[in-house]
Order: sequence, then structure tokens, then C-alpha cells
Amino acid sequence: MEKKDVLLIKDLASFEKLVNRDHQSYDINMMLMPGTLEDKHKGVDPTKGIRALRRQFNLIYILTEGEHDVLLGADYRWLKPNDLVIVPENMVYASKFIRNCKGYCLHFKTEFIQNLLNGPLTEEFPFFHFDAEHIINLNDVDTNSIQLAFQDIIREYQSFSYEKDFILRNFILILLHRIREIYRPFINKLNEQSSRASRVANKFKHLVEKEFINNRSVQTYAKQLTISPKYLCDVVKQTYGKTPRAFINDMLLLEAKVQLGSTDKSVSEIAYALQFEDQSHFSHFIKQQTGMSPLALRQIL
Repeated sequence: MEKKDVLLIKDLASFEKLVNRDHQSYDINMMLMPGTLEDKHKGVDPTKGIRALRRQFNLIYILTEGEHDVLLGADYRWLKPNDLVIVPENMVYASKFIRNCKGYCLHFKTEFIQNLLNGPLTEEFPFFHFDAEHIINLNDVDTNSIQLAFQDIIREYQSFSYEKDFILRNFILILLHRIREIYRPFINKLNEQSSRASRVANKFKHLVEKEFINNRSVQTYAKQLTISPKYLCDVVKQTYGKTPRAFINDMLLLEAKVQLGSTDKSVSEIAYALQFEDQSHFSHFIKQQTGMSPLALRQIL
């Protein structure tokens, strides 16, 4: 596979080969891939982790043990034991640190279960929305329930049955319903506990994730949120520990790294794609953020 194809990983077979370093032969049209984190992470380079990428399929996993950081869009966190992570298709995802992880994971394409749904996946299961909360820490009872659902999927995936696809579709749907059952009270409690400031900061974060290429003006974001730029700066700094401007720059830098590290585009093409005035302005931005030129940064990604 050419480097230019890596930016958006379209099929599970390519993901297994490029990220998990699994060189088994897989059907390029396969619709799902369940497994354990121990198995899926054994081929990941511990010094590099998983570089920033997008995939055209969904990921759900539960971490029961180990050390694992994660970047989901603009949200960077260290995971805790019993954290359930939901990564919708096309969301930027990366992890720099993966050590001794245990748990379960599932990649699946939405079309595999679409005929069992009454509408779009995001309507039935709102945790797949880009602006949803994607990390939930589970209690022991819920952790056990989710693990059993993963185990059913893995067991069926490894078996031979003429009804295999039908059973797998329904097992995935059961997992999603289990998650929704946990997610609803989790979100209700989160909303009750959150202050107006944190809600505004969260709305800003999601707006930036969607609009950072076309909109880099703090004043414009403030106007969209019907607040003053000063109030926006105060609540974002209070909630995330950095300014709105730094938030926007972080998203631009992440996207620049994705394109420098995962495509064959020239520096000028990337500058154009990210809507910089010209290559010089893009190079100046990269130098400010990393201390390196775009070409030097590309060499270490």
C-alpha cells in the first residue's frame, strides 16, 4: 500500500497490517474484527504507539489493565482501568503510550448491522456522534456485562456456522444496547454535575473539531456561542488549561501531522489543504509549534 493511502484507512485488512502489524491474509471486504487488546497490541511499536489516523469503520474497546493514553479529536486523556472507549468512523485517533494492556476490542463497519437499525447509527446510539462523550469509566458490574458481550462476539467470530453473520450482527447490536443502557444515566449525571462554564468550553471544543480548517477566529467562535471572546477565553482556560487560540493551533498541528506523516502530499499541497495563505505561512506555523520545518517533522513521523 502506498503511503498516500494511509491517511484514511478504508478497510480492516489494511488496518491489521499497517497498525497492528498483523501480516496474516485478510479479506479486504471483511466487515468486523473483534479481539483482545493483548493480541491486537502485540505488534504495535511501544516506542511509537499508534500514530494519528482516521479509519472508515467504528472502534469500541474496554481497557481492564495496563497503561494507555488516547487522543480523540482534540481530547487527550490517560485511560483508567474499566474505561470504555468509543471511536466513531473518521474521527482522528492516536496513542503514544501503550503498555501491558488487557481488555477487548471490536472494529466494525456500520453497514454490517445497518439492516437491524431503524435509522442512522448515530440516532439509535448517540455515543457515535462526533460531539458525544466517548470515554466512560464503568463500575465492576457494567465492566463484567460489557466483557461478556465482547466474549460472545469473539467466540462466534472464531466458530464455523452457516448463521454466523446473522448471529454476529445480533451480538454486536446487543453490545451497543448494553453500552446505551450505561451511557444514558452516565450522560444525565455528567450534565447535572457540569457547570455552565464547562458546557460552553465543551461546545467550543466540538466546534473547533468540526471547523478548525475554515474557522480560526476566536471571535467567530465566541459569536457562534453568543458569548464574549473574553468569557470564552476564561472558560476554556479554566476547563482545559489552555487558551482557545492554543486549542485551534493544536487541532491544526494534529491535522498537519496526519497529512505530513500519512500522505505523499507536498508541503505546499498540505498548506493549501489546511487553507494557509501560502507554504511560507504554513512552514512558519509548524516552526512555531514544533521548532522544526515541515520536512524535518515529516522525517520523524
